[in-house]
Amino acid sequence: MNRKITRNLLEALAIMLVIFFMVPLVLVFINANKTNAEILNAPLSLPENWGTIWKNIANIWTNPNIRYSKALYSSVIVTFFSLAGITIFSAMGAWVLVRTKTKTSFAIFMMFVAAMVIPFQVVMFPLVKWFGTFQQWTGIPMLRSYFGIIVAYIGFGSSLSIFMFHGFMKSIPLDIEEAAYIDGCGKVKTFFLIVLPILKPIYVTVLILNGIWIWNDFLLPMLVLGKGTPVQTIPLAVSNFAGAFVTSYDLMMTAIFMALVPVVIFFISAQKHIIKGMVEGSVK
Repeated sequence: MNRKITRNLLEALAIMLVIFFMVPLVLVFINANKTNAEILNAPLSLPENWGTIWKNIANIWTNPNIRYSKALYSSVIVTFFSLAGITIFSAMGAWVLVRTKTKTSFAIFMMFVAAMVIPFQVVMFPLVKWFGTFQQWTGIPMLRSYFGIIVAYIGFGSSLSIFMFHGFMKSIPLDIEEAAYIDGCGKVKTFFLIVLPILKPIYVTVLILNGIWIWNDFLLPMLVLGKGTPVQTIPLAVSNFAGAFVTSYDLMMTAIFMALVPVVIFFISAQKHIIKGMVEGSVK
């Protein structure tokens, strides 16, 4: 009887949490189907015309000041290359740290773990200043460029990724790699042909978690790219609808909904890989 009561309470709590987290998404969709005047008059009411969202999407897509298509392209480029760098470099780094049993490797790993708890707000202004100084010294564009924002994401995303790869790699038997060495594989070949395929569950998890973060991030692109520059991600493009005196809430809500749809679809389709990767990494 007690188990049944506990289960019912947990189910009720789960339903309440689902409703709590779904309310903002529902409000965004409802207000994306309204005009700006409707939102200002009654933001919580249902729209008069559910087809208004298509008109808002057309206005966003053709607005020369927002350049949403360019922002979509920039977000795809930044997310893709940042994920490629984070996953490859983190997996290689974690592999070396796991297989190198020294005090130095342990100290380096603990530095990555410690970096996970450092708030971004502590380092954001020194980061921008350092990027500017590095650009002046070398001529390599670090600010307002794809290269700079990708390097920043690789740096900030590597700590958690190395931590996750490190925990999973400790479960991989060393005998597999030794057999590869005996067959004539070098370290590079062993990593890419033997180790990397075994990492698929946790690899997918790292991809998804970092991908959602990079796609939705606003603060880091705001600092490194700035507003009104040629390279603009979707969160920066959405913020352009909020002016000093006038805010286009209808277009802002529609743009937010357009940015949410790919993430929601991607997360729903890949959630089993997230759970599988986390469970296998923890059990092993």
